Amino acid sequence: MLIQHFLNYIAVEKKYSDKTVEAYRDDLRDFCRFLGWEPEDFNPDDIDETDVKSWMLDMIEEQHQSPRSVKRRLSALRSFYKFLLRQGKVKRDITARIVPPKADKPLPVFFREEEMTRALSNSEAVLQCNGPTTKRSNSETVQRDDLIISLLYQTGMRQAELLNLTDADFDLTQGQVRIFGKRRKERIVPIGPGLIEQIKAYKEIRDTEIPGCRDTDRFFPKLTKYTLYTIVRTRMGAVSTLKKHSPHVLRHTFATAMLDNGADIRTIQTLLGHASLSTTQVYTHTTFDQIKRVYNATHPRAKGQNADSK
Repeated sequence: MLIQHFLNYIAVEKKYSDKTVEAYRDDLRDFCRFLGWEPEDFNPDDIDETDVKSWMLDMIEEQHQSPRSVKRRLSALRSFYKFLLRQGKVKRDITARIVPPKADKPLPVFFREEEMTRALSNSEAVLQCNGPTTKRSNSETVQRDDLIISLLYQTGMRQAELLNLTDADFDLTQGQVRIFGKRRKERIVPIGPGLIEQIKAYKEIRDTEIPGCRDTDRFFPKLTKYTLYTIVRTRMGAVSTLKKHSPHVLRHTFATAMLDNGADIRTIQTLLGHASLSTTQVYTHTTFDQIKRVYNATHPRAKGQNADSK
């Protein structure tokens, strides 16, 4: 019952997303499985640091989990033990001195500026010249798909944040959109004149072509996670050679474009809704790689040439 109480706590009190709660549940169940228990039989009095270390070793050697996955599961167990400590169910946190395996943080991939220009210029032409695609049924669908790509690229919002948008979140007079991120944390992101016109045009067609759309406060009625992913994959797959074409890559593209064009890292942190600056700093590595390539290609002494002889 302790595990279920913890899951209820992070869902109700901490307002974690359903996806996060499910991940914590699965991680704690795996720990119980390793111990030979059912989740409802969990007894913290019968566990010590050695059990946690053995679990980590099992994940690496037997389950072939990556260091990143092991670190994530250990994080779930740590959160659980902090909860138990606050509740007075344990006298000490046995995870406090456990060192997780080091995991290299991969650099985010992003679409190039010319790819985004093609994706946003003429959607029908882009899709037609890149082979057959699913026929898009009406003007509302066309306007919706175009707007989705523009919103993700120009605001950096997450997939779940876009799906949860309502009409009331847009202030077109002030040129801004209100976004509710993880744990319902609110942030305001500015939007430009071109995007404002797209939003107005979509709303006008949506209200005409979708019966009953005024009965819901969702900005994109009936849009599902799968449909959103398919829209981005189809559109960006037509213009990019990247292996991954997901909404999150457009978020990376937004951040990289902002940094490349002079935005400071703390502004980008605010726009992305990152709680920690270290999460945002991964984009500086991407930009530095670009700077290095330009430097090596253009500076006369970058490759050891003798620029003094003429």
